[in-house]
Amino acid sequence: MATEKKFIEEFLAGLFEVRVHPMMGEYVLYCRDKSVGCICENQVFVKITPQSKRYLEGAPEVPPYLGAKPRYLVENLDKSFLQELLLAVADGLSAPKKKK
Repeated sequence: MATEKKFIEEFLAGLFEVRVHPMMGEYVLYCRDKSVGCICENQVFVKITPQSKRYLEGAPEVPPYLGAKPRYLVENLDKSFLQELLLAVADGLSAPKKKK
């Protein structure tokens, strides 16, 4: 089951500096132009980092798709929580490498 466009639209509504990019039938989640997670099968996953661990202590660590590294499954889809979480994760990641 692929992620529904309606889920993506509702997810992005009201979030700032957050975007998605379709990839292999699902979506990569970006915040401040850094890859912070993904959306697969109408579920939100974020990278496991010290910042996400503070926000998601005890959250399930599962791979979003077969062969992927485990990520935190985000079950709280409250907009203010998501905005704070995604900004914190993005700020904790290094800048993306420049393409040659």
